[in-house]
Amino acid sequence: MSDYIIEGGRKLEGEVEISGSKNAALPIIAATILNGGKTTLYNVPNIHDTQMMFEILRKLGGTVTKKPNKVIIDTSKIDKYEIPEDLMRQMRSSVIFVGSLVGKHRKVTFSYPGGCDIGTRPIELHLKAFEKLGININKNYGNIECICDRIIGEKIDFEFPSVGATENAILASCLAEGKTLITNAAREPEIIDLQNFLNKMGAKIKGAGSSKIEIEGVKKLKDVSYNIMPDRIETGTFLCLGAINNSSNIIIKKADSTHITPIIDKLEETGCKINIKKGKIEITSPKKIKAVDIKTMPYPGFPTDMQSIFATLLTTAKGTSVVVENIFENRYKYTQELIRMGAKISIEGKTAVIKGVRKLYGANVNATDLRGGAALVLAATVAKGTTKIENIEYILRGYESLDKKLMKLGVNIQTKL
Repeated sequence: MSDYIIEGGRKLEGEVEISGSKNAALPIIAATILNGGKTTLYNVPNIHDTQMMFEILRKLGGTVTKKPNKVIIDTSKIDKYEIPEDLMRQMRSSVIFVGSLVGKHRKVTFSYPGGCDIGTRPIELHLKAFEKLGININKNYGNIECICDRIIGEKIDFEFPSVGATENAILASCLAEGKTLITNAAREPEIIDLQNFLNKMGAKIKGAGSSKIEIEGVKKLKDVSYNIMPDRIETGTFLCLGAINNSSNIIIKKADSTHITPIIDKLEETGCKINIKKGKIEITSPKKIKAVDIKTMPYPGFPTDMQSIFATLLTTAKGTSVVVENIFENRYKYTQELIRMGAKISIEGKTAVIKGVRKLYGANVNATDLRGGAALVLAATVAKGTTKIENIEYILRGYESLDKKLMKLGVNIQTKL
């Protein structure tokens, strides 16, 4: 178990560079299976989750070579079609390998995935999409087998715009016979990045970023190199860091402001000043931010991954804020830790009511999931005294060199491994 020790109350300023997107990198790493050859990826974040994806690729028979600023993946010798259960249980995103393996090799076996405990995230939407494409699903004692001779393009209409199910449906359809139409598709920027990557490989996909995606199957895909988009949730996290630390001035580099419009809108509503120019976002916070209400929605709404981080910002706002979580039903665990630090938060169902306090106080707290852990880091930077955050392994799943980036901005942080 590793910990962060953070001494709060320092004025923060400086520049921070955003890493490649975790949520774009994971499906793109899985998608490298589809060309059965070499792929060179740039801007891959060096985080726990990408390392887990590389480990799964190796177990399947692929090779992963890490070089400065790039990763070279060769999937030409993949000869295993079972995703290891121990790795599947550790990381929910590993389910994205299913679409690639069944799409390329027409068979895959896997167990139900694990990951952060933020609520039920059933994979039935994924399986229904596969069945629409003519893939047979066999469930046996916790294992699931997807197998077929052919994949035939078909219309897939999602009852909910699931990001993972949309990605898996795209991956399974790239090498299908005929045309696949996905309706009520997820619209996240990471879906667009996946489409751009696959099209560079030779796929024929259009419509990503809208609720309707068309995939015309091709016979084969080619070797490719690709640069992964910046991480919009990391961008939002550092913007909120600037906002919660009164009178701070932070410049965020290598970010894409078009991906985080709802976050920027809400930050401006709190009284923060945001200046956007040439790949840089500058945030200047007021002496006291105003309370605002947020509700999470599928993209282009306010992202659920930012809910805990923005709610932490609101703990020291002037007034009362209301937060509504519409995506996951178990995403308020972190609030109990914030209450230990002096926050005033009451939860009823999917709603959190936050009464702003003058100050948070250092305490021993526990990261319960990735984004909830990041929220505690933000709280610790502004708290009076010292905060010890345990179980930072959750945080390391999604943030590259977080402690080093925070130090550069002036945060007094130590990492105890």
